[in-house]
Amino acid sequence: MSLNPRPQYSFEDWLAVERESTEAKSDYINGEVFAMTGASVAHNLIVANVIRELGIQMKGRPCRVFASDLKLRIELGNEGRYPDLMALCGEIEFYDNRRDIICNPTLIVEVLSPSTEAHVRGKKSDAYRSVPSLKDLLLISQHEVRAQLYSRIPDGRWLLADFRSFGDSIPLESVGCTLALADAYDKVELDLA
Repeated sequence: MSLNPRPQYSFEDWLAVERESTEAKSDYINGEVFAMTGASVAHNLIVANVIRELGIQMKGRPCRVFASDLKLRIELGNEGRYPDLMALCGEIEFYDNRRDIICNPTLIVEVLSPSTEAHVRGKKSDAYRSVPSLKDLLLISQHEVRAQLYSRIPDGRWLLADFRSFGDSIPLESVGCTLALADAYDKVELDLA
């Protein structure tokens, strides 16, 4: 009995297909390609709210916030991903001259859905934390009031802070911003029963 091996692709092959695609997006993980699904209204509202709040605070400073259509190159795991949100202050390091893949975010934000939460908390977060420039990784739930901030400390370890109240403010030191949890959930309908 033979096993059907999964097709293996190079990063460059995946990148060429992604750059030509006008509809679907996929993540690239060390030779394998995984289709991405659409997001819910709550997911999209949270991402838009966070982009708005950070963008306002970054105005007039050399900082930028990017939505999920910009790709991230993760060298250590040979990966290409689309985080929900990336941000950084200072110079952007691009993968190549096309300027559609960055390599040096200092902040990544992912919104967790019930179907993706385990994957995002596991392998995806591990991959993100392998990016040398990353200082803050923020995970925000779309089904309950909860955000978790992983912050890299100077010795390379990661500290976790948990936020569960609309009154909480999240310090995003990597980009010199503070995110009020109530602002992240503005107009988001949560089932709090």
